This record gives sequence, C-alpha cells and structure tokens, in this order.
Amino acid sequence: MSIVNIAAYKFVTLDDIATLRPALLEHCQALDLKGTILLAPEGINLFLAGSRDGIDAFLARLRADVRFADLAVKESLSETQPFRRMLVRPKKEIITMKMPVIKPADGRAPGIDPATLKRWLDAGQDDEGRPVVMLDTRNDFEVDVGTFDNAVDYRLTKFSEFPDVIAEHRKDFEGKTIVSFCTGGIRCEKAAIYMRDIGLEHTYQLDGGILKYFEDVGGAHYQGDCFVFDYRTALTPELAPSTTQQCFACRAVVTAEDRRSSDYIEGEQCPRCVGSRAAESAPQKAATVATTD
Repeated sequence: MSIVNIAAYKFVTLDDIATLRPALLEHCQALDLKGTILLAPEGINLFLAGSRDGIDAFLARLRADVRFADLAVKESLSETQPFRRMLVRPKKEIITMKMPVIKPADGRAPGIDPATLKRWLDAGQDDEGRPVVMLDTRNDFEVDVGTFDNAVDYRLTKFSEFPDVIAEHRKDFEGKTIVSFCTGGIRCEKAAIYMRDIGLEHTYQLDGGILKYFEDVGGAHYQGDCFVFDYRTALTPELAPSTTQQCFACRAVVTAEDRRSSDYIEGEQCPRCVGSRAAESAPQKAATVATTD
C-alpha cells in the first residue's frame, strides 16, 4: 500500500490563520496531498494522505514552526487516495464543543497510554483498585462501527451534546476511573477537561485515541472497526481499510443486504434515508468529506 494517511491535532493558540491558511494550502498542493486541515484560534486538526515523500516533507515544514514542533501523528496505509480534494478551512473550534471555558492549550487533563490502558482492562481495574469505565465521546454512527467492550455510549448526535449529558449522569461515575476516548484524541481531550472541572477527578483521556491504541497494542478489548472520516469508512485493529461501508447521506452503516436494495445508490442514499433531506444533500457532502475527531 503506497498511500500514507496521517491524522494529527494540537491545541495551541493561533493568531495568524489568515496567512497560515494559504501557506499550508499551497504547500500541500505542491506536494500533491489531499485531505482537510482545520485551523481555529484554539489550534490545528488535520487528516492528510499522499506519498511517503510528500507526507514527510509536509511534516518537516510544519514542525519547523515552533508551535507544531511536537505534533504527534497517527499513520495508516491504503492502496488508493481516500480523499478527493485538498481543503484548509478556518473554524471557530477545531472540534465543536461550545464551551469557551474549556481551553486545552492552557493545560490538558491527565492522559493514559495504550499499554497502560490495556493492562488496566486486562485486570478489570486501575492501579488503585477502582473499576475502569470506558466512555465513548464519539457520535452514535461512529460507535456503531466499533467500540471498546462495555463502553458507555450516550448516542450523541454531535459533540456539543456531551457536556449536558455528562452533567446529567455525573453520579454514575463516582468512585470509578473514567477513560474518555475517541478516534484520534481530540474530542476526549476536551471531554476529560470538562469532566475534571465538574468534579470527576479520576478522569483520563486515551492518548492518541483509538488509532494510537490500535497502533500500540492492537484490538484487545475492542469490538469491530474504527470509523474514520474519509472514503475508507473504517480501519481494522491492524490499521487496514475494513470492509465496512457507510451511507454518505445519513451516515448509517450499510450492510450487504442494504447494498443489494434498489433504494441503495452509492454516495447518494440507502434504504434508511431514501427520499429524505439527508439524501438530497448527499452530493454536496461527498464533495467535501468532513474532518472530525
């Protein structure tokens, strides 16, 4: 597989987006990279794909900027380019939570590395004997593709719902160690800070998210694949593209039976959403795959 796919983010104050945006776009285009880079006052979030040389050259230039010198990257490989365009987009937040008081650049919640998490899950408790609760901070359609064993899933439809849901269920977590997780780490970083702020002191974020967990320890204690926001749809614990497919209109997981239906049109609709507003807007969605984690 010759295409290198990278996912990365960093919470860091950016006050030069107007000049940084065109510079990054020009550099990516010159290296024949495709994907999405999000820039916001709180930081950067990117999913890119291209040749090994192109990815390495991009990272070398980006890390030459002291703000991104320690940017951590998750890698996977594919046989084909999973993105159709190269976009660099300004945003209010690199992951929308609508909680301005949560500022990861000012200090993050404690993280837990994949090897330690696996050891805790193997034992059924943390090092101090508390039960470990895995908390999925992703949206419902992502969770349906795969998640950790017995993970708490509140069927979120957008990340901005998370604070109210957790506040409502706060007592469910008392006396337990909570590990928040997501695809690459960005959502669970904000989530862990918020939970600490409301008094859930034994809260950790899974460093690097599910993708880093797969990279370091494989699929132990995880069922299914990991949804990703590109045309591969999902990755296996071996970080290879899975056979899972998704409807681009409503984002439902599409089964083999669904694909045989006359109501299924690849990239446009599936039996669950045929005739809906989601199906009508599918062509626009397909043209600009969202980068979210």
